[in-house]
Order: sequence, then C-alpha cells, then structure tokens
Amino acid sequence: MLTEKIGLESPVGQDLREITAAAERAAALTRQLLAFSRKQVLKSVSVDLSTVVTEMEPMLRRLLGERIAIATALDPRLWHVMADVTQLEQVLLNLTVNARDAMPDGGVIRIETCNVDLDAHFVATHAGARAAAHAMLAVTDNGIGMTPEIQARLFEPFFTTKERGRGTGLGLAAVYGIVKQLGGFIGVESESGKGSTFRIYLPKTERPAEAPGRRLPETVSLPGHETILLVEDEASVRDFIGVVLRRHGYRVLEADSAEAALALMTDREGEVHLLLTDVTLPKMSGRDLAARLTGDSPSLRVLFISGYPDPMRDADSFLAPGVQLLEKPFAPQVLLTRIRALLS
Repeated sequence: MLTEKIGLESPVGQDLREITAAAERAAALTRQLLAFSRKQVLKSVSVDLSTVVTEMEPMLRRLLGERIAIATALDPRLWHVMADVTQLEQVLLNLTVNARDAMPDGGVIRIETCNVDLDAHFVATHAGARAAAHAMLAVTDNGIGMTPEIQARLFEPFFTTKERGRGTGLGLAAVYGIVKQLGGFIGVESESGKGSTFRIYLPKTERPAEAPGRRLPETVSLPGHETILLVEDEASVRDFIGVVLRRHGYRVLEADSAEAALALMTDREGEVHLLLTDVTLPKMSGRDLAARLTGDSPSLRVLFISGYPDPMRDADSFLAPGVQLLEKPFAPQVLLTRIRALLS
C-alpha cells in the first residue's frame, strides 16, 4: 500500500522493496514448515506429473545454471494423480535444487516419470508405502551421494549438510510433508560418490485431467462498486482489508464476529453482494455464518480467508459454486483479483 502511494523510484523505494522481500522470505519459510507438518490447505485436482515437469523445465534450466544439464524421460501415458499443482512444483523445485547442490562441479539431473504398481513385496520392504497403482516421479543426480547415516536423517526439519548460510534444512522436509499429505510415498537410493535418486509415488486417480481455469491477471487492479460484508476478528487484518477495498471503490460493512455480522444484516436494507469472512471466528464459525446468510440470500457470493487449515479439511465438500478460499497471507492485488472474479 505504501509502494502504491510513494513508488519504488522514490528515496525510500529501496527500503520498501527490502521490507517486501523480507516478508516474502518469512512467508516462504512458514509455507515450508506447514508443508512438513502437513497443515497446508491444498486445492487438489487431477493432474499429469509429466505435464508438470514439461511446464517447469524451462524455468528449472534457468534456475539451475549452465553447469547443470537436465535430461527427461517422461511417460506420455502417465496415470493421473490428485494433487495441488503448486505443491508439486515445490516438490520438483526442491528436489532439483538439492540435486544441483550435490554436484558442485556440475553434472546431469535426470527427471523421469512412469506408471508403477506397488506390490506386497515392495510394501513389506518400504515402510509407509501402500500396495496400489501409482504414478512415479524420480529425480536422479550423479553427485556426491550420501552415507547411510545422512540418509537416516534426510527428512528431519532443519537437518542440513550444507555450510552455514547455504540452506535452512527445510527443503526435503517440505517435500516429505507434501508427499505424505497427498497420500504418497517417497524413497531414496544413494551411495557416497555415486549420486542419489529420489522417487515419489502418488496414488493413481480415475478422474480425467482438469483444464486450468481462466485466471484474471494478479497485477491488474480492477475497481468495484459493490457492497461487501467483511467479517474478521483480528483488528489489524480487518483494518488492512477495509482500506484496500474502500480505496478501490467498494462499500464495506465491517464486523468482528459472526453475531455482529448477523446483526448488521438484520438492520440492512440494501443488497450485500459478497461475504468476505475468516473461517475461524469466536463462537460461530465463518462457515456457519455463510450457511446462514446464503440460506436467506442465495445470490450472495462468499470468499473465505484462512491462515489455519483444520476448518477447511473438508473444503471440497462445501466449496460450492460462488464460494472460494483465499489463504493468508495475501497481497492486495490477489485479494482484489479474487473478489473481482467472484463478482464478475
């Protein structure tokens, strides 16, 4: 918000840029912690792992540098899996960066996908695996490899063999958490001096791949004129959202609880177009509030916001048309884009 007022070219523009960068690093670190503890809100769709690799490959080549070659062997008939695409991208990114760091003098990273039926023998020798049809993603490097002692601690959060300042020790821990949250299994094969292979197995789904939905650009600020009921019990968050919405033309009704919101709606004569509510509220939840209000006004759109995933664990069962979820933290542009998409 300050950047919009002052501009990055002003004398304090560099300070604003550094503040933003520090906040984004903190948010990224938090996301990795959440991934390890399996407490992220995931939007699962039917997805092809080969497609994810193909779409990420140009970015990976730029990121990993000229001394790292990428070779792929992708099954064009790969079984689909239910997964959050953003989290799959994080898995692939973390594994390839880890592979690059294991090859300080350069080398080759091989990325492979194929269909695998895990049988009873595999399950008996790999704790955590389940006998079923899986799509497999493998990332192999020809780097320094690992000793059995290092492999035993590989997925511990904050465990790292890198020098001080080169890593948080959360990359592989995040991969482990994401794979487990998706109902999958991760295995590692490595030997000192001979490289490493990470294999991820995700359960097959019979759902056809879903076409990506049309997205409004997140860099465009679209003004509005509608009335929004904002329900958020944390004053600082409520104030921030209120300022953003009013600056862009919306009329805003604010409440710090579901009960206060219901009282506002009882006395309200004009139309309210959107309910913007935190999921976790004192006494009555945002979910119950939405059910009450949409029962009386079926045309009311709903946008949930949440920084805590437990109330959203069954999100697929109640995110009906006209209802969406926005995870905290979010930037003003993302909030405005989601609201405009719902109201349009």
